Amino acid sequence: MRLLVASHNEHKIREIKELTAHLDLEVVGLSEAGDYPPVIEDGDTFQANARKKAVEIANLSGQLVLADDSGLEVDVLEGAPGVHSARFAGEPASDQKNNALLLEKLRDYPLEQRGAAFRCVMALAMPYGPVWLTEGVCRGVILYEARGEGGFGYDPLFYVPEYEETFAELGSQVKNRISHRYLAMQEMLEVIERVKKPEKSS
Repeated sequence: MRLLVASHNEHKIREIKELTAHLDLEVVGLSEAGDYPPVIEDGDTFQANARKKAVEIANLSGQLVLADDSGLEVDVLEGAPGVHSARFAGEPASDQKNNALLLEKLRDYPLEQRGAAFRCVMALAMPYGPVWLTEGVCRGVILYEARGEGGFGYDPLFYVPEYEETFAELGSQVKNRISHRYLAMQEMLEVIERVKKPEKSS
C-alpha cells in the first residue's frame, strides 16, 4: 500500500518513514512522487492547514495522502509562533533566523516562564473521500541557547525536563517515542490500519 506524504521536508518524511517502518507501506514524499503545485497554507489553525494539504494532494494524485501541520506554541507569546512557526522570522525562511527571533522575544523571561509545546495535527485523506484528523502535543521549555546537533527547526532550543535534553540532543530513537509527531502518528496508524482492511479482504 502506498502512502504519499504531502511534504518536501526530508527531515519530516524521514521521521514518518521511521514511525511507519513496521507497517506494510510504501511511504514517499512529494519530491519522489511527481510534480505537484504547492498548497497555500493559509489556514489559521494546524487542523485547517493539515486538512487542506491532504485533500488537495489526494485529489490531484488519486492516492491516499498523509499531511501534517505542526509548530511550536510558546505560552508567554500567547501560542506564537504557532501556524507561522516555519516562517516566524519572515522570508526567506531559515531555522537559524527563526531561532534567533524566538530567543530575542524571550530574552527577558526566566526559565520558569518559558514553557512551550510542540503541536502536530495529521490529516489522512482519500481522493474525493473522507478525511481523518489526529493530534499530538509534547510539552517542554525553551532554553536560552541552542543545544545539540540533531533534529531540525526549534529542536535545539526545546528542552524536555524529563530527559534533561533538548530534542536535538535526544537522538531519533528517543525523540520518536515522545514527540508530538509520534503521538499524532500513533492515533493515525490505527486509522491507516482500518483503511487498509478493505484492501486486504478484496
